Amino acid sequence: MKELLRPARLAPGARVAVVAPSGPVPEERLQSGLDVLRGWDLDPVVAPHVLDRHEEFAYLAGADADRAADLQRAWCDPSVDAVLCARGGYGAQRMADLLDWEAMRAAGPKVFVGFSDITALHEAFAVRLGLVTLHGPMAAGIDFLKNARAQEHLRATLCTPEAVRVIPSDGTALVPGRARGVTLGGCLALLAADLGTPHARPSAAGGLLCLEDVGEEPYRLDRYLTQLLRAGWLERVSGVLLGSWKDCGAPERVRALLADRLGGLGVPVAADFGFGHCAGARTMPFGVAAELDADAGTLALDTPALR
Repeated sequence: MKELLRPARLAPGARVAVVAPSGPVPEERLQSGLDVLRGWDLDPVVAPHVLDRHEEFAYLAGADADRAADLQRAWCDPSVDAVLCARGGYGAQRMADLLDWEAMRAAGPKVFVGFSDITALHEAFAVRLGLVTLHGPMAAGIDFLKNARAQEHLRATLCTPEAVRVIPSDGTALVPGRARGVTLGGCLALLAADLGTPHARPSAAGGLLCLEDVGEEPYRLDRYLTQLLRAGWLERVSGVLLGSWKDCGAPERVRALLADRLGGLGVPVAADFGFGHCAGARTMPFGVAAELDADAGTLALDTPALR
């Protein structure tokens, strides 16, 4: 797996577009998030359909075509330096095929941030644009609004990325060892659902795979991991980093399941890296070459996430 193209870091006054590719966005939380971004000396602009609601399906932030148009318009606007997702939920897969990937490639690289359901777009940006993206807090997310660690880690990654070249774990190794590779991953359920689509990688070979999820019973996590294993997607993966598993059952049961499904890969597996659906979630760059030390609980990036 090769390194991807790194976008430029954000300078004071950078214009940041906020889009809603997935679920509906609470207006009060959006406004609070915009205030945070302005406090960072950034210039946030809200895409036209961010506060829309789908007429029939309440779990979608408006029509698929409108959500796709917002993302594409923001990406192709030369005055926009970064695109931040407002929240996850569900819906990114429904609009991914409506994007003009050639036009977006022609628009050049810029920063893209989101997590959870946005995993489908992280994969698409890697496959279609060959671009480093940031798996991190979203503009209307509660963690982004309320947690200083989440805010500061994202801000540093965006503006002074050399300051966060080493990302620490809060836990211990599930499988000890060191490994090198290129970071990728996201929400486990979305990675499993993405298999076989035009926007998914054929495998995680050579990668340092970051996995997390929320609100899934252990048997469902088992199903997703088993699907990735049976599909051969995890063959020759270099190492695995585990994030949060909020509301996925008793932690000891989840840890036992992860050890059962991932322990046979013969690669280092590090737990509790503090990314995903957890308080103080760290921002993880995807597409950057790095070294995982599961024993020390560190991910050391070869280069800053952004230029």
